[in-house]
Amino acid sequence: MERARPLPDRRRILKGAALAAVPYALLPDARAGAQTQTVDYPLAQWQPATASNYTTANRPSDHPVDRVVIHVTQTAYAKALAVFQNPRKKVSAHYVVRSADGHVAQCVRESDIAWHAGNWDYNTRSIGIEHEGWVDQPAYFTDALYARSARLTASVCERYGIAKDRAHIIGHYEVPGTDHTDPGHDWDWDRYMRLVDFG
Repeated sequence: MERARPLPDRRRILKGAALAAVPYALLPDARAGAQTQTVDYPLAQWQPATASNYTTANRPSDHPVDRVVIHVTQTAYAKALAVFQNPRKKVSAHYVVRSADGHVAQCVRESDIAWHAGNWDYNTRSIGIEHEGWVDQPAYFTDALYARSARLTASVCERYGIAKDRAHIIGHYEVPGTDHTDPGHDWDWDRYMRLVDFG
């Protein structure tokens, strides 16, 4: 024979009623610690790097922003985001552009200093944009990637008053002291700069 369950006491009923009356807006987010963040570039999606991989700042008040550094991830888009979210990696970029469709993820606020150039002075003064792909596989440099990245770079240049030229939009290989070769010899700088100029 099944034993009858005890009826809930008055205190439990009152607690339940109080919880039911709490508006959902006051309840904590289901993802503990998750933060929504307004992006600096309206067409980007916020995909934050861990705070261990960049320096909080107040640019351009703390440091002028006067250039854009173009990178190639040397890995897949999702893995690049995972690297920036790993506190042991000590690397980040402000943006990552996906190859297939040009989707843009923002990982570090533009006001903060991403660790992308391998040169502290250049980090403090630049916006770093990573592009999904490998320097020796030009098929990753799709029409969508070029177009969306150029639009992002044009927006950065307009917001900070950066000249849209090769002295201010540079490859990672042009950063003093670097041992990197990205974006590589297959990156079409003439095409990219035309698209940036078109905006």
